[in-house]
Amino acid sequence: MPVKELYAYLHVADPDAAIDFYARAFGARELFRLTEPGGRIGHAELDFDGTILMLSGEYPELGIEGPKPGTPTSATLHLHVDDADAMIARAVAAGATLVRPAQDHFYGERSGTVVDPFGHRWLIGHEIEKVAPAEMQRRYQALFD
Repeated sequence: MPVKELYAYLHVADPDAAIDFYARAFGARELFRLTEPGGRIGHAELDFDGTILMLSGEYPELGIEGPKPGTPTSATLHLHVDDADAMIARAVAAGATLVRPAQDHFYGERSGTVVDPFGHRWLIGHEIEKVAPAEMQRRYQALFD
């Protein structure tokens, strides 16, 4: 059975603030949200220029919680953009924490890392060179020689 799509689905303690942050930091546009009578957001979808990010509030009673800011997270979202330096600066201005400034990498990308105010790590980059997998492996191996 073929997979048709794969979506990132984030859980955050404050989905209203997250939706606002993702709009300011990355230009995301809210498509819709499903809100419970008590105000908790059960589901929202954001459009990142044709790519959908799903998010919800936390549901501790179901074991669904977002990362706690300042603690490690096991996933990274890779945002591929036209200008990594500008997008990183925009994210930091919106409240993200700079983890690693943009720099050129052996695999043909200029990228850097931020953590958003909700504990999610974002690798933001743009292509600077097309690198074939064999050449990428050669360069990667050279880092260890």
